[in-house]
Amino acid sequence: MQLQSGKTEPPDRSANKRSACRGPLTDESGISLIETLIVLVIIGMVSAMIVPNVISRPDDARVTVAQADIQSISAALKMYRLDNGAYPSRSQGLRALVSKPSGAPAPRNWHPEGYLPDLPVDPWGRDYVYEIPGETGAYDLYSLGADGEPGGEGHDNDISTRNVG
Repeated sequence: MQLQSGKTEPPDRSANKRSACRGPLTDESGISLIETLIVLVIIGMVSAMIVPNVISRPDDARVTVAQADIQSISAALKMYRLDNGAYPSRSQGLRALVSKPSGAPAPRNWHPEGYLPDLPVDPWGRDYVYEIPGETGAYDLYSLGADGEPGGEGHDNDISTRNVG
């Protein structure tokens, strides 16, 4: 190749190296229908073994989210109690963690930013249950689980933290 300055540029040999590495194309190159079908059968068998295990995971994830929510709400309740000398009353409820409550007991030192940015609902779309006084401690905080009914087994079981405050 002749450049404007009169010098010639050496030929590009990288293209020749690339084609030499690949080897010649033949009619046998590519994937046959049989090979494709074998791969699809293998993928189907692996999916049949894995999918049933993965399908039950959303329920496990919901339980984990509910447990994490209960722990964060419990931490917020403890901070509320440290600031105000008592937990929110039954009538004030968990809403007292988000906005300043009215009614007795009046919060002495309610934090201006609140204790939670917003009040979470359980993974099944229902409010968490807050009972004060609790059966075994200062309060009970729980989700009724997947079925929304007290008690239950497995994923329908209540998810709770019994606090001895």
